[in-house]
Amino acid sequence: MKEVAFFFALIATAARGFVALQSSPQSRLQAATLESPSEQRGDLTGAIPDCPETVWNFENLDVKAEQKKVSVPAECPVEWQAPTGTEGPEYFAAQRDAIMEKLLAHGCVWLRGFDLTKREGGFRSMYEALRLDPCLDPIHTSGLRAFASQSDAIYEEVNKESLSQHYIGLHQESTHKKTAKYGAFVCFKPATVKGGEFLIADAAKIFRDLDPGVAQRFYDRQIRISVSNLDMDFLAAAGPLREPLMDGAKNLIDKLVAPKFDMDLEMIYGADGKPMRLQAIEMTASPINRHPVTGVPLWFCNIHNHARYLRDRRPCNVPEVGMTEVFFGDLSPIPADDLDHINKVSEANIAHIPMQPGDVLLCDNYRVLHGRDIFEGDRYHAVTWFGGTVDDREQDLDTSNSKPGDFLNKAINKFLVDSF
Repeated sequence: MKEVAFFFALIATAARGFVALQSSPQSRLQAATLESPSEQRGDLTGAIPDCPETVWNFENLDVKAEQKKVSVPAECPVEWQAPTGTEGPEYFAAQRDAIMEKLLAHGCVWLRGFDLTKREGGFRSMYEALRLDPCLDPIHTSGLRAFASQSDAIYEEVNKESLSQHYIGLHQESTHKKTAKYGAFVCFKPATVKGGEFLIADAAKIFRDLDPGVAQRFYDRQIRISVSNLDMDFLAAAGPLREPLMDGAKNLIDKLVAPKFDMDLEMIYGADGKPMRLQAIEMTASPINRHPVTGVPLWFCNIHNHARYLRDRRPCNVPEVGMTEVFFGDLSPIPADDLDHINKVSEANIAHIPMQPGDVLLCDNYRVLHGRDIFEGDRYHAVTWFGGTVDDREQDLDTSNSKPGDFLNKAINKFLVDSF
């Protein structure tokens, strides 16, 4: 049954909800066209380190007092314009300290006007000059984000025509278990007709601007995210066998499938009020977290993207099996008024970025949330995730070809490309 197989693939999509990120044949052709063999260095296939664990530091927060103390630069992103456009990797190596200082202060640096980053190989030489250390996507095992150029650790973004009218809300590239420290989003080809702007929002400002009562309530009650649904209504006619069959399906997925995706998930029936619906739900998490370097409290929460109430009120073409939902930590529903308020504050802080070929948004993945507007035409954007810098890489970090999940990524991606 295709829906069941699709469910298995989707249970690892807590960072974004359903976005079916496999590359299209056209995008792969674009990748081959843009890449220059002369820019190739060592092949990173099978040697990309795993995404680091999420750094949680949320205890003992006086929410209202901390909101009053938030002081961050107004510009997010801050622009960094190429002097001539012809600068090579040496320029980025020389400017590394200044760029990284801007990144820490503002959360996002918009690199503009560089010819170097119009090709995959040049993009890689840029991030290597900045001594950024690539890592796997936090949900690499899902297979839903394919590589645009695995040899350069570059993943494809959401470029598929079938999802062009799907609005991707604000989120950090994070699960309860894993979070990339940095991300570099690159535009190789903007949408050829219209739209597709990249969305950036400062998580410190969102935390600051939330109503103190709402922020405190979410901090106290915490949240849980449902990442996928499997409706078992076909078992309703099983009579006395219904309950044993439902329990059997839950146990099978719990023991044999969910652990393969390297996430902390619990399989639960009826969390959203539908008793025959089996949902894959992440563990309880705080929606507010301190920045791992600065200690500044941040809105570290993907509710703007995941809440079903908000998805139902914006462009969304996700099948029911892939619809996400957000609950309070005790699995009780979140009031619409709270969701409306979070949506209003989030959207007030969004910067719409009309990226052009070669533009790069270098993001602190804890400090900023990102998303993507709907578009028409062909579009080719990509991203590389980083666990940190080469200088702070652990000496015993596993870069072998035996990391768990690489086989799943390829197998599930092939299944999705062939079947959907």
